[in-house]
Amino acid sequence: DEPICFDGYLDVDYETPEGRQTFRVGIERAHMEEDTGKLTHVGSDTGRIHGATTSLLDVNRAGVPLIEIVTKPIEGAGEHAPEVARAYVTALRDLLRALNVSDVRMDQGSLRCDANVSLRPIGQAEFGTRTETKNVNSLRSVERAIRYEMQRQAALLTDGTAIIQETRHWHEDTGVTTSGRVKSDAEDYRYFPEPDLVPVAPSAEWIEQLRSQLPEPPAERSKRLREEWGISEKEMQSVINAGALDLVLATIAEGADPAASRKWWLGELARRANDEGVELESLAITAQQVADLEGLVQSGRLNDKLARQVIDGVLAGEGEPAAVADSRGLQIVSDDSALLEAIKAAIEADPDAAQKIRDGKVAAAGALVGSVMKATKGQADAARVRELVLQELGQ
Repeated sequence: DEPICFDGYLDVDYETPEGRQTFRVGIERAHMEEDTGKLTHVGSDTGRIHGATTSLLDVNRAGVPLIEIVTKPIEGAGEHAPEVARAYVTALRDLLRALNVSDVRMDQGSLRCDANVSLRPIGQAEFGTRTETKNVNSLRSVERAIRYEMQRQAALLTDGTAIIQETRHWHEDTGVTTSGRVKSDAEDYRYFPEPDLVPVAPSAEWIEQLRSQLPEPPAERSKRLREEWGISEKEMQSVINAGALDLVLATIAEGADPAASRKWWLGELARRANDEGVELESLAITAQQVADLEGLVQSGRLNDKLARQVIDGVLAGEGEPAAVADSRGLQIVSDDSALLEAIKAAIEADPDAAQKIRDGKVAAAGALVGSVMKATKGQADAARVRELVLQELGQ
């Protein structure tokens, strides 16, 4: 009938224009709860009960145990509060995942965040009136929702308008929060005993035994991997900030080398996730598929350009990488005779570039290589094409 722990903290790192900073987020308490049913309101434009024609009740999650972790007021973050909040939720997610207590998928509701925001004038001791934005369901949304709410409250206070203490709803599509329900001044958690459970009083010996069995902390793991991979702290931080570390590790476990795994998750796949406005782990591609894709590149069947087309197919649900490559007819042209035919056509179409190469200006080969790549629809090995171009023109 009491919080299971209290008065803790978590140190988090975040990026600023001045460089990487560390911020200590105080934790007020953590207490156990049971999940409730889920209401889905149908018929309204906002998905809320106002204007809905039907309300559906899903009780599948009812009774599932959960832990609510409540932070202390985060003072001193200032304009960097959105970044600090995202860094905190990210660090907490990584820690819980490392402990294997949850898959902490925000998009699936196994990790949820309610973001409380209040502003106060510089020098004022009392906290401002706060709002609580409910169930923000991605790391990106945590940062965006808090930044929006800070700006909204600042505009109201500047105009002399009072902030209403209320819950608010975050809308990912429009990037705004809207009013929910008015809240009272104090939270009443109403702790009460569970009659079917006896009190648990763990001994110091048991606590130490459990502590000795804990997995490697995420921060220590990151340092170890950075040294193993031979990359800089900044490069490792890029992997972590992108939410790609576990995905990269899983891809390596499936047979890809570390550099290639990072290349795909931090490059093309990160771009796709950003375009879709989702987390990397929400993309419809697995670590096994990325490793298989890299295997096709290493075998010489695909180059990176063709591999990106295979990614298109995998994300579209067309199948595994090899099957997508087969169905789309994607394969590097490795027949030198076919390449020479395309090279001769390119030379005939651009005699000026050909003459420059004959005169020793090999940089002009780029124009002919580009023509061949276009003619082969990107299915030639550019390095091999360049080599053959220079041979054909006596260089």
